[in-house]
Amino acid sequence: MTDPDLPSVAAVYICFMMPFDLHHTTAVITGASSGLGAEFATQLAHRGADVVLVARREDRLRELADRIHAEHGVTATPVALDLTEPHAATELRRVLEARGISIQTLVNNAGFGMKGNFAEADPARLASMLQLNVAAVVALTREFLPDLQRDGRGALINVASTAAYQPCPNMALYGATKAFVLSFTEAIAYETRHSDLRVLCVSPGATRTEFFDVVGTEDAAVGRFQSPEQVVSLAFNALDRRTVPVSVVAGRLNAFTAKVAGLAPRRATLALTGRLLA
Repeated sequence: MTDPDLPSVAAVYICFMMPFDLHHTTAVITGASSGLGAEFATQLAHRGADVVLVARREDRLRELADRIHAEHGVTATPVALDLTEPHAATELRRVLEARGISIQTLVNNAGFGMKGNFAEADPARLASMLQLNVAAVVALTREFLPDLQRDGRGALINVASTAAYQPCPNMALYGATKAFVLSFTEAIAYETRHSDLRVLCVSPGATRTEFFDVVGTEDAAVGRFQSPEQVVSLAFNALDRRTVPVSVVAGRLNAFTAKVAGLAPRRATLALTGRLLA
């Protein structure tokens, strides 16, 4: 017999979890043509959100938009846009307003990495990485954050990396850009704490996406690979909580490693990371 004075499992779950209902909202996802971006779009649509898919490859966006609409019955709008262009955020705003679309959720997922000695890297490629991984995240967040905060029914989700938790020799700029995203997102979470907006930074480790195709090698992968579905499901599990954490690391071993990196002497962490990424 159940003790009437003890809460049921369901009651405890409801106490700590608030399922993130996104019906009648719209989400923008950058880097949506594949990998984590496509998975974010799919899971957002599964939760009832219309989605705006942003990336450069229009053909891939249209294929994904058709599939999402067919499977989930929501509106999926492809927007082909190069986020390495300096005024991409204001251009996205213009496109959305022209189509009568207002958004409640923004997922800053677009980004890429490079492996190799910084002094030998292509300066133009470095500049593109800085623009996409940092400047575009800042510009898009600034462009839409007042709207998201005022509406309060959605989320701001920024994708960092386990590379954010320590310096990354041979991926120096990439690691620094992701450390920026982590710090930036946590600060924004604090600034918006009195609104209903949910703000989250998610840091994946090695994930089965096109990331390593762009890097050119899987030698940059540290730890066990996860699927995009695992990473995005973790993000939504965090967003379902009554108190949303400001940041999460995907994978228990990755989370443990990130914790240790913050506690270990900096020189030791740097030496270990340097050997792993050599």
